[in-house]
Amino acid sequence: MVDLSTTYLGLKLRTPLVASASPLSEEISTIKHMEDAGASAVVLYSLFEEQIVQDQLDLHHHTTFGTESFAEALTYFPDPATYHVGPEGYLKHIQKAKETVNIPVIASLNGTSLGGWTKFAKQIEEAGADALELNIYYIPTSMDLSGADVEQTYLDILTSVKETVKIPVAVKLSPFFSNMANMAKKLDDAGANGLVLFNRFYQPDIDLELLEVRRHVILSTPQAMRLPLRWIGILYGRIKADMAATSGVHEAEDALKMLMVGASVTMMASILIKNGVDHIRKVETDMVQWLTEHEYESVTQMRGSMSHLKSGNPAAFERAQYIRSVSVLPDKYRKRVY
Repeated sequence: MVDLSTTYLGLKLRTPLVASASPLSEEISTIKHMEDAGASAVVLYSLFEEQIVQDQLDLHHHTTFGTESFAEALTYFPDPATYHVGPEGYLKHIQKAKETVNIPVIASLNGTSLGGWTKFAKQIEEAGADALELNIYYIPTSMDLSGADVEQTYLDILTSVKETVKIPVAVKLSPFFSNMANMAKKLDDAGANGLVLFNRFYQPDIDLELLEVRRHVILSTPQAMRLPLRWIGILYGRIKADMAATSGVHEAEDALKMLMVGASVTMMASILIKNGVDHIRKVETDMVQWLTEHEYESVTQMRGSMSHLKSGNPAAFERAQYIRSVSVLPDKYRKRVY
């Protein structure tokens, strides 16, 4: 029997198949369904920094409204900066999930600053989360902000959270750094237990009739896996942090490729939204079949075998292969050229 077990963030997992953060984890019954379908862990939907800030502002408004009329009431309630509040529903959701399933539950915080959500990490730990994923959604728009400043924001957030909690912490990254390898090394040196590659940023659209910016959420396609596949392959063996592959992992062959370049786990969301949670079971079955047919005894045996360090063709990850790729027109397209 093929051994699919793996380790991610110090957690022993039955398989590398993890459900990534998405609306699917909003219902406890669906989290249980994902466990039953074969998910080895689940990353909960993200708690946003804005939600925590709004929660603090709402509390401040309702507890101080009208108090300016009575001098003795001005200091009756603590200032929101020192009143540790947060969306209690998220904490209760963690607790209920832990009571319902036996697989690890990984919480997710989405923010851009060193604000209250880093402090909220401690409450997440106390609620029972097995690990924490920092989903840093950061699109710098200031022309006065340097690349070094952007990178430092990531490092400061990670350092702040690591000083607050003892559970493992992963950072979900975007690929938009001038030197992705150097940024990965910095996060690794700063104590990140894992890197999740890559974050798919929200891309707005324009409504031509209403003349307004509108949200446009597009599910990932298998083609999206090429970017994380390349960078996981480059980073494998060069950093201590575990790597999780996300974006475009739809079928068993996608997961297998990610493991071959060095991923510890592969995360899925879009395909589960599209095909249903039971798709996890199909992916696992197909993985076992492929591994058996190719005489692999375990996932560990194949991990990193096609990485930059171990590949017989390391140039495939670099510019040399790019030159060849853009210089040769695939045969199936030649007949279309006139």
